Amino acid sequence: MNHEPWQSIFDQYKIDQHDFDKSPYIIKAEQIKVATASFKTTNQREVRVLCKQDSREDRPQIFINNNLFILPIRNGVYAILKGEGYVDIPEIQSGITHYKSKLDFTLDTSIVGNSEMQHLDFAYASSLIRSFLNDESLVLTIRGRKYTPKFELIVGHHKIMVESVQTEVDAGYEGRKQVVLIEAKNSASKNTIIRQLYYPFRQWRLHTQKKVKILFFEKQGRYYSLFEFEFTDEMNYNSITLIKSEKFKILPRTTVTN
Repeated sequence: MNHEPWQSIFDQYKIDQHDFDKSPYIIKAEQIKVATASFKTTNQREVRVLCKQDSREDRPQIFINNNLFILPIRNGVYAILKGEGYVDIPEIQSGITHYKSKLDFTLDTSIVGNSEMQHLDFAYASSLIRSFLNDESLVLTIRGRKYTPKFELIVGHHKIMVESVQTEVDAGYEGRKQVVLIEAKNSASKNTIIRQLYYPFRQWRLHTQKKVKILFFEKQGRYYSLFEFEFTDEMNYNSITLIKSEKFKILPRTTVTN
């Protein structure tokens, strides 16, 4: 955790005296670099690392103490906000669904390594993603980093303008009537920053008239978990709602279970 660098940043710019109920605090990458110039390690000075707070637990202590989180709003510009920036990833209590792969051969390469992308690719190749969403038309069309168009959002009771912020989805699929964006993890998550789901959602809503769906994907041991989220008000960052979730064990087509 980068507690000390962020304490230095807060001290230098007197951020703790800011009225977060009135407005977010806007800070630039250059300011962060100046305030952390005396720190010895790269991780304590690197803006990208300092601003990567993907879970509630990843936040520096001064953020936790003051109920704060951080969002990028332009290239090299960030907003520090008070409120709830994260969404819970609940433990699935409904048991494990045995899913029979639709492939009629074994993917030897799928067991080499332990990356989020390869687990997601295996789930897609087995048609698990299509089956979960009941859409056989889905094909892989989106991968990698892109930059958002300009859009306005509401966080808490503040309006924020976002423009040209880098986003990345682990995979995106397009079907006849919908686009599906997936954020993937290769371990269990208690929560995740809403931004990872919301920014790509808003980005692709501006590029397509089709429905845009958001999935969160986890690979834990032998099991694959899928969570479908929805933004009930697409302008509102905090309107995220869990629609459904399910945990699967993927079986070869020839496997028979009792």
